Amino acid sequence: MYNVLVFGMTENPGGVESFLMNYYRRIDLNRFHFDFLCNSYDPVAFEDEIHAMGGRTVHFTARRQNPVRFRRELESFFAKHAGEYQAIWVNINSLANIDYLKMAKKYGIPKRIIHSHNAQNMDTKLRGMLHEANRGTLGRYATDFWACSEYAAKWFYAGRGGKGELRHPAVVIRNAIDVEKIRGGVARREEYRRQAGGDADWSDKYIIICIGRLHFQKNQKFAIDIMADLIPEMPDARLVLIGQGEDEDMLRAHVREKGLENEVYFAGVVTDIPGWLGAADFFLFPSVFEGLGIAGLEAQAAGLPVLASADVIPKDIAVTDLLRFYSLDKGAAEWANEIIQMRNSMDARPVQADDPAFGLIQDDFTQKGYNSAVEVLRLEKLLTEE
Repeated sequence: MYNVLVFGMTENPGGVESFLMNYYRRIDLNRFHFDFLCNSYDPVAFEDEIHAMGGRTVHFTARRQNPVRFRRELESFFAKHAGEYQAIWVNINSLANIDYLKMAKKYGIPKRIIHSHNAQNMDTKLRGMLHEANRGTLGRYATDFWACSEYAAKWFYAGRGGKGELRHPAVVIRNAIDVEKIRGGVARREEYRRQAGGDADWSDKYIIICIGRLHFQKNQKFAIDIMADLIPEMPDARLVLIGQGEDEDMLRAHVREKGLENEVYFAGVVTDIPGWLGAADFFLFPSVFEGLGIAGLEAQAAGLPVLASADVIPKDIAVTDLLRFYSLDKGAAEWANEIIQMRNSMDARPVQADDPAFGLIQDDFTQKGYNSAVEVLRLEKLLTEE
């Protein structure tokens, strides 16, 4: 058995967490065993499923809460258990904390993978400074350098500020998804359309969905501005925001300011992303920066038209012709007009799982390396390479 220690799971079922599960569900469990390091004592996303599949979740104190206890617990775990693992796979958005790699080297885990999942600092100035400092020492601790896109590789492995040539050759691991599972969400379309409006029934509305942590990176405030310009021209449009985060109070206040309380629904954290995508008619993706953006891939797999930030979201994400890029410089009114144009010019999204359109979409994902059923074989090889 090849044992892998994985870091990257948090309480929030976000992009990194979904990425890991998309591969974990497909990996050959007769050959590979995964355990997950979790820097919190709260249950992480998918914890019950991880346990059901035979994986272990190892919880310890978050460094930000108690740095001394964090260090002591981490050291104790690695001292006792490092010899059980052939590899550690560290999935992070920033290099502000690389203690997991340092411990792995200190206690002799031979293969030490660092995996970049973002393309810009999304935290404090201090964490940005720590990221820059650790970038220069990364080669002392990691043996393998992975990234979700070329943008994400530069952010971790190029010079200061992600400029210049890569210091370490990086392997791009596609954010492959379970295309069949996403497609199956249309079977629950009517259920979630009825749920979307809360007390109101949105079953006959044109539902636009935006998925991501409620955080400036995901730009939900701009999505609300777009809705304010869209509703006068498209009265049946509605917006569903999926996720939670520190911007929630601000976003709710912005909805009230724009008078959109009946047109915007905060769904919070949800467990059935395929079902919610199946309920929607359009996917809005106005992020101000992204490593890649797994939600945009899932939206395409669900057959949704997607409008995404140009020159921000990597072009690799355009797996199908359902996705269009549009500049954030255009402003909310022009984004609203583009949504109208896309609605009028594109075929209605498929709403039956056996629709031939889904077969064509699945072919696109396979050919471009985003079908987890195929890409897991490449991952298994990379995990075991000397």
